[in-house]
Amino acid sequence: MSVTTLSTTPQRIDDVSVTECAPAGAEPLAHDEATRRAALLKALADPVRLQLLSIISGSPGQEACVCDMTELVDVAQPTVSHHLKVLVDAGIVTRDRRGNWAWFRLDADQLAAIRGFLS
Repeated sequence: MSVTTLSTTPQRIDDVSVTECAPAGAEPLAHDEATRRAALLKALADPVRLQLLSIISGSPGQEACVCDMTELVDVAQPTVSHHLKVLVDAGIVTRDRRGNWAWFRLDADQLAAIRGFLS
């Protein structure tokens, strides 16, 4: 059986010329736009929020009442309201008050924009 040891002594690596590196592809995303997109993705990056979006998208007319959504997810009503507020603040869903209840609808333009920058 042979034993291999790793040396802690720095090893010299031949210089690589700059011309051997592959050129960068496209220009990087502007910082402001990257921040905006990250906020949208952060709003989506929660299992309960994804459940709520699936409930809304699967509902007639792609809108759902908060009263119906609370029964379908395994969290309390205040938590559902918090998650819906995050989605509204991100512009992913819109809220419409009808009497005592709030109804939520997907914002098709915002979802199309998210799909666009992910492809």
